[in-house]
Amino acid sequence: MDFLGLSGKTILVMGVANRKSVAWFSAKTLEEAGAKVVYSVRSQERKETTAKLLKDRDVYLCDVERPEEIEALAEAVHRDHGKIDGIVHSIAFANYSEGFKPFHETKREDYLQATSISSFSLVEVANAFKPYVNERASVVAISISSLTITAENYGYMSPIKAALDSSVRYLAKSFSKDSQVRFNTVNPGTLKTSASAGIPGYLESYLFSEKLTFRKQALTTQEVANAVAFLISDRSSGMNGTSMVLDAGMGINYFDGEVVTLAMRPEEKKG
Repeated sequence: MDFLGLSGKTILVMGVANRKSVAWFSAKTLEEAGAKVVYSVRSQERKETTAKLLKDRDVYLCDVERPEEIEALAEAVHRDHGKIDGIVHSIAFANYSEGFKPFHETKREDYLQATSISSFSLVEVANAFKPYVNERASVVAISISSLTITAENYGYMSPIKAALDSSVRYLAKSFSKDSQVRFNTVNPGTLKTSASAGIPGYLESYLFSEKLTFRKQALTTQEVANAVAFLISDRSSGMNGTSMVLDAGMGINYFDGEVVTLAMRPEEKKG
């Protein structure tokens, strides 16, 4: 039984970087459900590094910092595939080449670049593809679970991801004027991805957050992909402008007994 009803649907997945990326797990899951997935990557270099992974698939180039490339992507996908049924936006970037700094020392150019790529690009993608998506298409963006948490080692990306979630709600409202296209986000907790591995102190944060989950087991990237497939499908037709948090209970388990005990041990030693 085709429970999700994705067989024969055409979905654009943006942002595959490697086999650990959320975009790749999402694309694989959509393909397993019978969807035709087409891909966009940011550069020729990325296309070459993912060639083995994406072999025999349609891969387009699109650097979302360049509005003309977004327009060209929409036209090319429509030319080759007609109207499509969904878009998965799994794109984020922040320039931490100088290391992490206090938030108030964030450079204007770094903040604006990260906002352009990680948040506003979704608005431009939606606008470019508006004539080329089916009436009941679904757009899903990948965000984060902890939008109200001041994670020091995530730098300025948390407020930018918050802007992404807000943009999704406004896109849902804007498109509702003349279509039934839906916009939602999947908001996962900490994951083992290549991108997260580059964040200083991430391993400690990952292990800490794992202890905060009810099940004492961190979220898997496959679980995120499963949620993406659900939101792309018509099975989630009642969800629009929604942020789906996936964190295995982490965000509501601050006073877990084991974690409290571990946190208080240094104080016990002092006494």
